[in-house]
Amino acid sequence: MLASVRSRMLTRAPVPLPAMRQRVVKPTVSIMQTQHRQHHKPARLDSFKKLSKIDIEHFKSIVPAETVLATTEVGGTADTIELEGFNADWLNKYRGNSQLVLKPKTTKEVSAILKYCNEQRIAVVPQGGNTGLVGGSVPVHDEVVLSLRNMNRVRSYDEVSGVLVCDAGCVLEELDNYVAERGHIMPLDLGAKGSCHIGGNVATNAGGIRFLRYGSLHGSVLGLEVVLPDGTILDNLSTLRKDNTGYDLKQLFIGSEGTLGVITGVSVVTPRRPSAINVAVLGVSSYENVQQAFKLARQRCGEILSAYEFWDSNCMRAVLHHQSLKSPLETEYPFYVLVETSGSEKAHDDEKLTALLEELLEQEIVEDGALAQDDTQISRMWMMREGIPESLGKTGPTYKYDVSMPIPVLYDIVKDIAQRLEKVDLYKPDQSSGPVKLVCGYGHIGDSNLHLNVVAEKFEDRVTNVFEPYVYEWVASHRGSISAEHGVGLMKRDYLGYSKSPEMISYMKRIKNMFDPHHILNPYKVV
Repeated sequence: MLASVRSRMLTRAPVPLPAMRQRVVKPTVSIMQTQHRQHHKPARLDSFKKLSKIDIEHFKSIVPAETVLATTEVGGTADTIELEGFNADWLNKYRGNSQLVLKPKTTKEVSAILKYCNEQRIAVVPQGGNTGLVGGSVPVHDEVVLSLRNMNRVRSYDEVSGVLVCDAGCVLEELDNYVAERGHIMPLDLGAKGSCHIGGNVATNAGGIRFLRYGSLHGSVLGLEVVLPDGTILDNLSTLRKDNTGYDLKQLFIGSEGTLGVITGVSVVTPRRPSAINVAVLGVSSYENVQQAFKLARQRCGEILSAYEFWDSNCMRAVLHHQSLKSPLETEYPFYVLVETSGSEKAHDDEKLTALLEELLEQEIVEDGALAQDDTQISRMWMMREGIPESLGKTGPTYKYDVSMPIPVLYDIVKDIAQRLEKVDLYKPDQSSGPVKLVCGYGHIGDSNLHLNVVAEKFEDRVTNVFEPYVYEWVASHRGSISAEHGVGLMKRDYLGYSKSPEMISYMKRIKNMFDPHHILNPYKVV
């Protein structure tokens, strides 16, 4: 039996899947409208000024008129529908009512805009690709949207050190293509790479599927150019790997979600692009075996292991259905694992991965698997993992929780939430209808990061109240984080105490007050 499974796994090409990795696609308006959910919305602060025609004219003196998108309500000519994409997040869970979008092209223009807004007490929300999931990149009320999409230049690239300096509005996928032509790779990769901006990635300290190999942006980002709320330009666009001269201020802005300053430029080190990449998808019978397979993968392939992703059978069914895919495995399994190795010597890497797969089978840690035979199949396999968020969104309105906890208990919360919903007759796992259609989990084992998803018929309090704030209490009881990589935004602001002590939150607020005493920048978010 082992020989036949081994033979199939090492030689059989996966069933053909669509050839390209997909970008995150914003749902259609009809889908988005069904997903609207009432959430806690802080009252508008009276200290913020309401826009007038005078303000619009002043902004036109700073940036070209064609980069000012203002509605008739504030003296402009745009229809409110033109601002729809700036006012709502991509799931339409969070929606603001901004009447003005500014699209500067230079750091000096950003500086002049913020200086005026600070003086006039006009609230501003910085916005990149608007692919966030916690309400951090859209207005809460009528804040001015400061869109960085026109700031999209590569400023410099050092082919010796691999250091890239670029505008904050550069799209991640385009940067990855740019450095790929020069033999390098961006140190992060996200499902939303075709839309998200590098400035937004840094502002949220985005993680993604390359975190296991290249680590956090706190290590990859060498320097930042940031415009403070009063218009001061903080030029720290260092390209040095070593700089031990005092406080490393850039670290404050990585993960600050646009609450301390607006990132306008980024200096990031890009690793050499691997010349040999292997990917396998494995079928696993239990979460315990998912862990054991990861442990063995690190032991046998540690220096070339670049990704270790897992998802459950509910995720697999959704992605196969909505992406019109066929599983590369012949049987359905409770869990699936994607293993990727990246190195510079194909023969060496092939040998190590083959040995790993043989050992996993011999020890009955893995039941079956498929090994990609070429680059096209590698891309197709990654689609099965990266297509999960979009597929769940097509299944129904989705509650999304991005948490990190110790690996041994990581998946327990999925089972716990499913059981709680079953007990109150909101979820029946063997049925696809009902108030809750699906409870599932996927994520990055190597980073202790789980994406818990509850797909419902609609957003409603009787469903929400079953697991909020219970999810955060559960995470806190295991000394985990309520936000592993998505940030805090508006969604988790009131739950920050589950991950941060009162003393830490107090000092976070003091830092905010120091940089932004009038709280004009991305108000109502984070703290």
